[in-house]
Amino acid sequence: MTLHAITVLGHDRPGIIAETTDKLAGLGLNLEDSTMTLLRGHFAMMLVCEGSAADAEIEQALAPLTDDGSLTVTVREVPAGRTETSDATAWVLSVHGGDRPGIVSAVVAVIAGVGGNITDLTTRLAGDLYLLVAEVDLPAGADVAAVEGELSRVAADLGVGVTLRAAETDEL
Repeated sequence: MTLHAITVLGHDRPGIIAETTDKLAGLGLNLEDSTMTLLRGHFAMMLVCEGSAADAEIEQALAPLTDDGSLTVTVREVPAGRTETSDATAWVLSVHGGDRPGIVSAVVAVIAGVGGNITDLTTRLAGDLYLLVAEVDLPAGADVAAVEGELSRVAADLGVGVTLRAAETDEL
């Protein structure tokens, strides 16, 4: 069995998810991980599927999605990842305030600086209000108070608000 990373990007319309997953199921591929969203009216989907189909076979099956030129599909084989056990703790990071360049890079640099890992990140712009919500794994033994302090300092420099709270298992 092989893992395949598949992306579908382009102008949104009803049925993209249904058509894509139907073609993949028809090839006997198992959908293991996925994320799908709208970004300013554009559809973005990333999938990791497992199965015995070759990349070329998957591309051929998904080719009808691209016929009108509104969608782009990419397929590539990815190495099977090892699921490593970790003592990391899960947190939810929220940032909100006026939009400006550099918010994401400054805030995630704090997490990276302590060896943390961003496992999911979403941003939205509503008028002038910018919102970032991220799921974050902090390494065991991380000084959470110090991380919160640095996040608060960075947020103040950016003129935004920030919160970091422990994630409940049922939230993830």
